[in-house]
Amino acid sequence: MATGKQWRDAIRVSELEQNWVTRVEIGTRLIAIYDTPSGLYASLALCNHGGADLCDGYFDGHVIECPLHQGAFDVRDGKPVSAPATRPMRVFETRVQGGMVQIRL
Repeated sequence: MATGKQWRDAIRVSELEQNWVTRVEIGTRLIAIYDTPSGLYASLALCNHGGADLCDGYFDGHVIECPLHQGAFDVRDGKPVSAPATRPMRVFETRVQGGMVQIRL
């Protein structure tokens, strides 16, 4: 039985919030998809610091700011860029196939 990560359909490109964050649900996971100047990125939607929904945070270019404590992360690699966030957020590979955003889970 293969245990590798698989590409999963998330949302149609046409349904994304342009230049913003879109929340999607894949199975039991809440995922944030970020439409950035350099492409699409994805992470778990809940902040690993306080559990707030990152989709409700402030998004600017490549940085998402948590709405609860204002910790911020670079959505390209998940690295924290401002306190109180200290651990990277979980990010996922993305691609577009046939107009559908896919995430590798």
